[in-house]
Amino acid sequence: MTGSIQQIGFADGANVPALGLGTWHMGEDSARARDEIAALRTGIDLGMTLIDTAEMYASGGAEDITGAAIEGRRDEVFLVSKVLPYNASREGTVAACEASLKRLGTDRIDLYLLHWPGRHALEETIAGFEDLLAAGKILRWGVSNFDTDLMDSLTGLPGGENCAANQVLYNLGTRGIEYDLKPWMDARSMPVMAYCPLDEGRLLKNPDLAGMAGRLGVTPAQLAIAFLLSREGVIPIPKSSNPERVRENRAAADIKLTGAQLAELDRMFPPPRSAQPLQMV
Repeated sequence: MTGSIQQIGFADGANVPALGLGTWHMGEDSARARDEIAALRTGIDLGMTLIDTAEMYASGGAEDITGAAIEGRRDEVFLVSKVLPYNASREGTVAACEASLKRLGTDRIDLYLLHWPGRHALEETIAGFEDLLAAGKILRWGVSNFDTDLMDSLTGLPGGENCAANQVLYNLGTRGIEYDLKPWMDARSMPVMAYCPLDEGRLLKNPDLAGMAGRLGVTPAQLAIAFLLSREGVIPIPKSSNPERVRENRAAADIKLTGAQLAELDRMFPPPRSAQPLQMV
């Protein structure tokens, strides 16, 4: 590691590292808990102090793991969690957040997201978020898996202009957001949180990516993450339960891709030429 991780700014002036830590599938097996906690702590030590979790992951188990990892270090961390859509009424959003706070062992969540659009009216969810903001239980709120039309609708509602981020599927193999959603968000200084930055491991098996990575002396994972870090306002959140893999991911922040290298990646993984439906996992 040769330097600090670049920072991404929110519209309210808050800054976070451009490379964070995911927790999807953590907390599912108690036999792996020690390694998962160690991996998250390693990431914090390396400056990957944004941790993304959700009440859905292992039915709260990932929040338990995250809480154990940040014990005694809460002020070092930018904590992100999510409310499930079927909990996202006004009262349900507040209750879900309070349960997450208990599992996380903290009094506040830095960014609280609606996990995906659901049956509850967005006005209800926004009201719940605003109640939590007023109580100091969250510091900002956002959404996940919202396309451009939904973002337009959301931000046109009372309080909707306070949406701080959108977390979506984004990686070299899934670039549809570059056509319309990402420009929409860039224009509003709204960060893109990129989940599944390695396409659930599929990118690691791509022979073209592996060949380019080999020529550059990096791993395919590092190259895929470096691509996302080259994009304005993007925060990839790779998940790993292995401290050594976390160190590998962190080293991707030191890779500065040239214009020629980015063009080569565009030839391998062409950017979108038209609007595409938002993809989800």
